[in-house]
Amino acid sequence: MNPDFDSYRLSDDHRAIREAVRDLARDKIAPYAAEVDEQARYPQEAHDALLASEFFAPHVAEEYGGVGADALATCIVIEEVARADVSASLIPAVNKLGSMPLILAGSDDLKQRYLPPLAQGTMFAYGLSEREAGSDTAGMTCQARDNGDGTFTLNGVKAWITNAGVAGLYTVMAVTDPDGRRGANVSAFVIEDGDEGFSVGEKERKLGIKGSPTRELLFDNCTIPEDRMVGTRGEGLKIALRTLDHTRITIGAQAVGVAQGALDHALAYVKERKQFGKALAEFQGLQFMLADMAMELEAARQLVYVAAAKSERQERDLAFYGAAAKCFASDVAMKVTTDAVQLLGGAGYVRDFPLERMMRDAKITQIYEGTNQIQRIVMARSLLSR
Repeated sequence: MNPDFDSYRLSDDHRAIREAVRDLARDKIAPYAAEVDEQARYPQEAHDALLASEFFAPHVAEEYGGVGADALATCIVIEEVARADVSASLIPAVNKLGSMPLILAGSDDLKQRYLPPLAQGTMFAYGLSEREAGSDTAGMTCQARDNGDGTFTLNGVKAWITNAGVAGLYTVMAVTDPDGRRGANVSAFVIEDGDEGFSVGEKERKLGIKGSPTRELLFDNCTIPEDRMVGTRGEGLKIALRTLDHTRITIGAQAVGVAQGALDHALAYVKERKQFGKALAEFQGLQFMLADMAMELEAARQLVYVAAAKSERQERDLAFYGAAAKCFASDVAMKVTTDAVQLLGGAGYVRDFPLERMMRDAKITQIYEGTNQIQRIVMARSLLSR
C-alpha cells in the first residue's frame, strides 16, 4: 500500500457543488428535519428539492440523462445533506447503492432502460439482506427459479431495505441454483414496483433515520423476464460485494455530514451559553473536547475523500479504503454526536435541539452496508492478501 499524496483534489466544481448543496440543505431540508423525525414520515420536501436541483441521483452519467458527478462530488452531496438531515441524505446515497450493480455489470439494454428513469426521479433501492442473512450474505434463502421459458419466478423475503415502498426500482439478489456452491449460486435482478407477486411490508419502527422508510420486500411467485438479470447467472454476490466497495464510501460521507452538523450546533451553543460568569467555550476542558471532535472529524473527511478518488479510478486497494472510510467515519460520527450532546448538557438530551436526533441517526452508520466489525474483517483480509 503505497502512499499517494495526490489521491484527490477539490476542484472549483467540487467547491461550487458543496456551496450549492449547503444552501439547499439549509433552506429546503433542515427546516423540516425535526418534523420528519417526529412524524417518521418520508422527507418529501428534500426529495423534491434534490430532484429540482439535480442532486437526486448525481452519479448517473450524462449519457443516461444524469449530470455525471464523480464519486467525490457525490460524496460531497451526501455529506452536505446529512449535515442537515441524515434521512434525506439516504435519497442520493441509496439511489447510488441500488443502481451501482447496473453501472458495474449491467447490459447496455438494462442501463438504457433503467438509468434514465432514475435520473428523472424514479428511486432505486437495493435488496441484499435477509433476517437470517445479514453479514452472512451467502446464507440468503430468497430464490429465483428458472422457468425455462425466458422467465424467473422469485419467492422469499428481503429485510431491512432502505427506502422500500417509495422506490420504483430495486436490485435484488436471489439464489438461482439451490444446489450450487454457496456464494456462487446467487444472481441479481431488477424488480419494478408493480410487478405481480411483489409487495412491501410494514415500516420498521427505528431508533433513528425515521424519515427513511425501512421495509421488507415480499416475493410471492413474482415472475419477471430473464432479461432483467444484472450480469451473468451466479455472479450476483460478486456484483453485490463490488457494489459495496464503492457505496460504503457514501456511508462514510453521510457519517462525516452528521458529525459536522453536530459539531456546528455544539460550537454555536458553547459560545452563547454562560456558566460561572463566562461562556462555556472559555473552559479549557470543553476546548479539549471540541479540538478532539474537530480533529477526528477532519481525519474522517480526508479518508472518505481519498477513498472516493480511489473509487473513481477503480483502484485495486479500493476494498481496503472503502471499508476503512466507512468504519472510521461512522465511529467518529458516533463519538462526535455523543460528545455534542454532552456539551449541551440537559439541552442536548431534549428535542428542542437537533443533537439527540443526530446521535440517534449516527448510530446506523456503524451498522448498515456492513457492520464495522465486518469492515475490520474486510480490511484485515485485504492486508493479509498482499
